[in-house]
Amino acid sequence: METNQPAKPEPFASTPAPPYVAVIFSSLRTAGDQGYEAMADRMVTLAAQQPGFLGVESARNQDGFGITVSYWASMEAVQAWREHLEHREAQRLGLERWYEHFELRVARVKRASAGPTKTD
Repeated sequence: METNQPAKPEPFASTPAPPYVAVIFSSLRTAGDQGYEAMADRMVTLAAQQPGFLGVESARNQDGFGITVSYWASMEAVQAWREHLEHREAQRLGLERWYEHFELRVARVKRASAGPTKTD
């Protein structure tokens, strides 16, 4: 999808004009890596290969609380990602070892805007 908008600086996802879907995953990590970083990297790589994937933004603080927002073209694309076999395995491992608590929210983006991009 072409947006005719200037490229956004990292770490912002370059999304098209709305509407699209945002999947918001807030989590509190358990202590230690236990394979988490490798799986998280794999999931971003795999998600980017899925039809309807638009981008992802993620941040985590020192206390282990993080938010990852993935953007999708449709609810059908979100559902297909949710059911992907490798993603299902990551979900299972998340429940077993990586998360003390998490919350998942799915929202339809109806409006989006951006602020200035400073180059200096």
